Amino acid sequence: MMNRLRILTLLPLFLALAACDMVVLNPSGDVAVQQRDLLVMSTWLMLVIIVPVMTLIVLFAWRYRHTNREARYEPDWHHSMRLELVIWSAPLLIIICLGALTWLGTHLLDPYRPLDRLAPGKEVTDDTRALHVNVVALDWKWLFIYPDLGIATVNELAVPVNQPVALRITASSVMNSLYIPHFAGMVYAMPAMETKLHGVLNRTGVSEGFSSNYSGAGFSGMRFKVKSVEQGEFDRWVADARAKQETLTRNVYLQLAKPSEREPVRYYSAVDADLYGAILGLCVEPGKPCAHEMMHMEHVAQEPTPAPRADRAPLRGAGLPNPALKSDRPLVVDATPPLTK
Repeated sequence: MMNRLRILTLLPLFLALAACDMVVLNPSGDVAVQQRDLLVMSTWLMLVIIVPVMTLIVLFAWRYRHTNREARYEPDWHHSMRLELVIWSAPLLIIICLGALTWLGTHLLDPYRPLDRLAPGKEVTDDTRALHVNVVALDWKWLFIYPDLGIATVNELAVPVNQPVALRITASSVMNSLYIPHFAGMVYAMPAMETKLHGVLNRTGVSEGFSSNYSGAGFSGMRFKVKSVEQGEFDRWVADARAKQETLTRNVYLQLAKPSEREPVRYYSAVDADLYGAILGLCVEPGKPCAHEMMHMEHVAQEPTPAPRADRAPLRGAGLPNPALKSDRPLVVDATPPLTK
């Protein structure tokens, strides 16, 4: 009776697990699907070793227990070539397979590598244009700048379905990390540095992106909506953003970059063309030199001053260097005293 009650008390936990969103195992983007497949295949390969080992541990413990008098007892046994081959060859084969999968996945799913397909059997053609988005991790919100469209948003990312998306990612102050499970893998965002991420969403819908790297008090609220829509709906979304009549200038950005939590969605109808470059160079403030300019000035200051060069013209008939200081005095002095009469 007590065992049945214990089982009944565990049922709510299983019901709670059933409500979990298994987005990592059921993504809507082709890159995320390939990453899911790599994860599943690696797990199955490791289970090929783990399951037999765990099973043999239980089997040996039961068969060779102290009370089992029928088990073979061989205290002088020390070596078996067949057992050695099984013990070493099976893990070696698994490691080779895992290494090959990891090597292929590292190159094919490189976040810096532009996409060569949109879905299985659907290659990227020459006339397919990617949607470029510049992403800035702020305290504690996300800024998305569409350089080709001239608009920007806060805490909302909209992309057309089945269109490649190229993200350029940086941060304003502290190190952060961008993660959109339906889109692709996690990529870090660092100040004065730029990372890249390419991906695509193959199903319409609204998902969530968030920061996966602790960055301070408002870290838990660094979440944003990701809208995957048809091209017509995306065009209407762009038109609505352009109708807001609010420009993202440098002064507006400096106010936006101040620490704040759980910011609402904002739209900017126009963006300063040089803003992202200034954010990347940490020189949004007026009169502040950019990071690459400071590095150039420091490099110039460290260059040694060249020493003055002496006159190296050879002397006539001697083949020796001429001294820098010229004189009318003879090079050889006759030390023989004059003859007296």
